[in-house]
Amino acid sequence: MSTPESAVVKACLQYLVLKHVMAWRNNTGVARPSRADGSTGFLRFGAVGSSDIIGIMPDGRFLAVECKAKGGKLSEPQRFFLADIRKHGGVAIVVYSVDNLAVALALEGVR
Repeated sequence: MSTPESAVVKACLQYLVLKHVMAWRNNTGVARPSRADGSTGFLRFGAVGSSDIIGIMPDGRFLAVECKAKGGKLSEPQRFFLADIRKHGGVAIVVYSVDNLAVALALEGVR
């Protein structure tokens, strides 16, 4: 049985706390709010394709961590978001486990 994506996100957030990396869960999606006037419509929140975890590396670089369950694939907007972060000097990581995150952060100098 594979680990659900939500468990990967939770484990990664806990690991980032241990490594003194400022980070938070980034939620995105669409909601259909109840409106007093009876009108309908959707409300989008968060940037399309933005990563599950956003943060700031100890050296000040922007951090984006996209968490996936085993076998999970990046969407095109996610691929674009991660590429844009890298293009601007940030750290953009795709992980399937907290072990993946540990290795990636070590390669970036976080011990």
